Amino acid sequence: MSNTQSAKTSWNIYLAGEIHSDWRQQIESGCHDAGLPVIFSAPVTDHAASDACGVDILGDEDNPFWADHKGAKINAIRTHTHIKQADVVVVRFGEQYRQWNAAFDAGYAAALGTPIIVLHPDEHRHALKEVDAAALAVATTPEQVVEVLRYVINHK
Repeated sequence: MSNTQSAKTSWNIYLAGEIHSDWRQQIESGCHDAGLPVIFSAPVTDHAASDACGVDILGDEDNPFWADHKGAKINAIRTHTHIKQADVVVVRFGEQYRQWNAAFDAGYAAALGTPIIVLHPDEHRHALKEVDAAALAVATTPEQVVEVLRYVINHK
C-alpha cells in the first residue's frame, strides 16, 4: 500500500443538515474529482416528501403534532442507520433556516463517537459554538470539507 492511499477501501460519509442548496453536490463532485474512495448517504432532501412521509405511509392525523411525530420517526430510521454506518458525518448549517435537525444529527454522531465536520458561514460561529466544539473540523466552504477528506483519506 502506498503512503498516499488509506488502508480503508472506501469511506462512508453522511451529509446531514440543510437541504435548500447544492452543498452536497459540491462535496460529492469535489471528492469524485479528487478520486477519493467515498460513498455518500444523506437524509431525504425532498422537503415536502420528508415532512409528509408519516401521514402518506401510516395515515392522516387530525393533530399536526402527531403528523410531524410520525414523519420524524420514519425519517429517524434512515438518519440513525446512516449515521451509525458513517466513518465521518458532515453537518451543514445554512443561512436561511434554523436546522434543529442538523444540531440533533451532530449530537447523535458525537454520542456515537463518529468524527464530525461542521460546515457553516462565519456569522453562525457564536450560535453554533457548542456544535463546533464537538466537531473535529469546522469549515466555511464545501471545498474545505473536500480538502479535509482528501487529507484524512490520502494522508496529503
